[in-house]
Amino acid sequence: MRENEKRRRIVGSVLLLLTSLIWGFAFVSQVQGMQSVSPMFFNAVRFTLGAVSLIPVLVVLSRLGVGRTVQSQTEDRHAGPGTLAWWSAVCGLILWAGATSQQYGIQLSMSAGHSGFVTALYIVLVPVLGFLFLHRRIHLLTVLAIIVSIVGFYLLCVTDTIHGIGVGDLVLLASALLYATHILVIDRVGSRFNPIMLSLGQYLVVSLLSWVATLALHQVDWRGALACAGALAYAGVMSVGVAYTLQVVGQRYVPPSQASMIMSLESFFSAVGGALILHETMSGRGYAGCAMIFLGTILAQIDPERLLGRLFQDDSQQKTIE
Repeated sequence: MRENEKRRRIVGSVLLLLTSLIWGFAFVSQVQGMQSVSPMFFNAVRFTLGAVSLIPVLVVLSRLGVGRTVQSQTEDRHAGPGTLAWWSAVCGLILWAGATSQQYGIQLSMSAGHSGFVTALYIVLVPVLGFLFLHRRIHLLTVLAIIVSIVGFYLLCVTDTIHGIGVGDLVLLASALLYATHILVIDRVGSRFNPIMLSLGQYLVVSLLSWVATLALHQVDWRGALACAGALAYAGVMSVGVAYTLQVVGQRYVPPSQASMIMSLESFFSAVGGALILHETMSGRGYAGCAMIFLGTILAQIDPERLLGRLFQDDSQQKTIE
């Protein structure tokens, strides 16, 4: 690997680490927001700010030529299946369901670290759903990851008996399932479009649906929004506009497998943020559960065939040098 390429990979890794840190600490702001406003109103304001913050990102990165695809420049602009507008609506609907479930789960649990680790189960659920519905192969390590994650979820969420599973945990688990579905849909259609345009489109859909639900439930509360303005600004601008920009730039220089590993640290940073800012603590059982969930998310992203191939390649190169 060239020296210049190594430096770019290091810079990219640092940017992705910052991305996971911002996303992890966003759980803190989501908990803080629940002390002042409803989950639906919080998401309405959050995703509005997020969509607006992506507009300058879109302008700058488009001028730099980042994120362009051939089809995004030649696609049919008419509404219907296969267009950017159509898939923005589909992805936005799934994301809205996931974000809404997550925010209600956070309101019920009121713990940044706890919520972060339960939500992180989406990483394990992605290959499971891919196997069930898309007939994708599943490795032995993935099966091990599922078992480890289930044990971790049990340790974290079940205190004494099965009745110890809280409603908040189940709602957060539902959000993880929806986020996994969202990732699979993006994986299928994301390469057809400019990723920044697709993100902006789906955030606008989430914002619109959240505002409709907020108005229908009569939950507009600007006084409450003012009380948690900092939390809303962080959850909206930092975790969407800033973090997304860092992710797009960082992933240009870091291999996908390494990038996903780094961004898995989001759950770890949610626990760190909860401890530092919200003074959250867990029992030894809870920390053990978090550790097992984290291990499960790492195992779920390892491709044994690619790993063995790389090891054999490195070994053969070493023998050649000798």
